[in-house]
Amino acid sequence: MSVKLDRLGNGLRVVTEHMPGLQSASVGLWIDAGGRHERIEQNGVAHFLEHMAFKGTARRSALQIAEEIEDVGGYINAYTSRETTAYYARVLEADVPLALDVIADIVLNPAFDENEIEVERGVILQEIGQSLDTPDDIIFDWLQEAAYPEQPMGRTILGPSERVSTFNRGDLSGFVAEHYGPGQMIISAAGAVDHDQIMRMAEELFGHLVPTSAFTADAAQFTGGERREIKGLEQVHFALAFESPGYCEDDIYTAQIYATLLGGGMSSRLFQEIREKRGLCYSIFAQAGAYADTGMMTIYAGTSADDIGGLVNLTVDELRRATEDLNEAEVARARAQMKAGLLMGLESPSSRAERLARVVSIWDRVPPLAETIAKVDAVGGADVAAFAERLAVHTQPALALYGPAERAPTLEKLRERLAA
Repeated sequence: MSVKLDRLGNGLRVVTEHMPGLQSASVGLWIDAGGRHERIEQNGVAHFLEHMAFKGTARRSALQIAEEIEDVGGYINAYTSRETTAYYARVLEADVPLALDVIADIVLNPAFDENEIEVERGVILQEIGQSLDTPDDIIFDWLQEAAYPEQPMGRTILGPSERVSTFNRGDLSGFVAEHYGPGQMIISAAGAVDHDQIMRMAEELFGHLVPTSAFTADAAQFTGGERREIKGLEQVHFALAFESPGYCEDDIYTAQIYATLLGGGMSSRLFQEIREKRGLCYSIFAQAGAYADTGMMTIYAGTSADDIGGLVNLTVDELRRATEDLNEAEVARARAQMKAGLLMGLESPSSRAERLARVVSIWDRVPPLAETIAKVDAVGGADVAAFAERLAVHTQPALALYGPAERAPTLEKLRERLAA
């Protein structure tokens, strides 16, 4: 496999990976602009803009955008995260130029028709309503808000309905002008792709863009806190978070290994102790997410009103126990899970293109997989034990609860149990 990274004269980066034997490809445009790049009055506009990209351009109607890709058997989609907006397509080899042309068109030439804005506003308001009616979805937005209060990093990506209800054409075009510069863009493609062809198309489609000043997002400050929403649901949804490393910090791999052994699979400590031995929940997991300058170790579970107190206390006890009796065998198992997940996840061109865009955005280069695997292998039991100690003893957690949570311990009680 061959990875190539180039840059246009205006700063736009192009990264590709040719995967022999494939007849399809994934190609997309990743933009370093997401929820944390919004001012408070813009909250939700990055996501609104992503929706509007598919609602028509100067050259194509909304139906034509969908038909041109689906007529050749492909698909096109997009997403918005806190640090990125991505527009991508999966097509056969011969249709890569078409896919890139459509993506360039929807990003650079959106019509922002007033009628379509109103239609899509209704769609997004429905999406917000659906999120509020999905406890194991909204709980993570509330946890983020509790962890990073009064900050861009803590705001919901969808935005509050009262703001979404007021966005207009000027708000959308203003965000594009501020954040959609070529220096913030990465074209990433993997599979049956030809790097030179992609470069020629990138120059043709994006070479005219004028460089803009890079936007500097506010530094994230994980302060911790509690949000508890009492509602008559069948279950209490419980989410707990601690600050963990950002993706540029040396111990990011230690954090991910720890999250895996704590709650990353059926053999993990939380799954075995809380679900398998005691039957207190159906789902429980831990994960380590990362951003440019911060990260979150998150634990989630859902349980009954009667069992929430026991589940929370057992979770805290497992966090404390992990500071005392980690063994090399479970660390080795977690390392193996992490490496296998990484390698298995890169067997599709879509996953490859996603990884290429992500690492270029972070490091402005593509680290070889062998380099990443070596960093995972370098994490030992002592490193994970030290991280577990630092997490449980020296950081302030964030807590979110939703449902019949009257019997759940408060954040202060949780902190006291961690310190005991």
